[in-house]
Amino acid sequence: MRTRPGSQCDDDRSVTEAGTDAGDGPRAVEVWWARAEDAHDGLVSLLDQVERARYAATTDPASARRFLVGCAVSRLVLGGRLGLPAADVPLKRVCPRCGGPHGKVALDRDRTPPTADVRFSVTHGGDTVGVAFCHGAEVGLDVEEIAQFGSAGAGAVAGSNGDREGSARNVAVLAPRVLTATELAALHDRPRADLPGAFLRYWVRKEAVLKAWGTGLHVPLRQLEVSAPEQHPEVVGWPERDGLPHELSMADTVVLGRHPAAVCVIGRGGVALRERDAGPALRDVRPPR
Repeated sequence: MRTRPGSQCDDDRSVTEAGTDAGDGPRAVEVWWARAEDAHDGLVSLLDQVERARYAATTDPASARRFLVGCAVSRLVLGGRLGLPAADVPLKRVCPRCGGPHGKVALDRDRTPPTADVRFSVTHGGDTVGVAFCHGAEVGLDVEEIAQFGSAGAGAVAGSNGDREGSARNVAVLAPRVLTATELAALHDRPRADLPGAFLRYWVRKEAVLKAWGTGLHVPLRQLEVSAPEQHPEVVGWPERDGLPHELSMADTVVLGRHPAAVCVIGRGGVALRERDAGPALRDVRPPR
């Protein structure tokens, strides 16, 4: 399997193999990365009726491609773990607020054996799509593309003065909505050129935690405080809300050498993170004859 430049993906295991958990040690998390450009018509054959309806109703082509790729990666990996064709993997989406079929996607536990306790989290940032899988523990994954902070992509961090100025302006608008007062003060103490990367590291860590909790943005990001970007990822300040697990394990990574991402798992012991390239598996899918 081809490795994407700048990631820690490897190619020594097929899509059908699952990670293992090391007792009380680090929790095994496998993250499969893809690009929106990996989407093709053959992947539609893997979707269920609900997914096909949502895909057909998505009018923005880029959003439709990201949705299709996220569904396909989820189904291919889960099918391998469960010994099922990807199209037969029983998934459900139930909104906790209205009961509609648009909540966080999960395995339908009523139609899978108790041992098939695989939790997963789908994310996308720009054209980057990722799915994290963990056995027996809720997991959250987030990625953000650095290109959103400047017209020149990675140059927004290391490019021209104009790129850096535009990036800093974007951070100035978004940071007060995302960061606590302590985080915001620490961010402003950094060199201007470091602002986009540092801000996005805060952001992806927080999003990963909220996804592992399953709260979405019903817990505002600025109520959650995480460690500084150069420090080991952990939560250091908690929202005033009952029922949120405080035993968390986190890991940072970078996709394609420039896009910050983070994983969070419910439970202590750390994260044993393994990253894979989903592109070849997606390209191997052929439309039914």
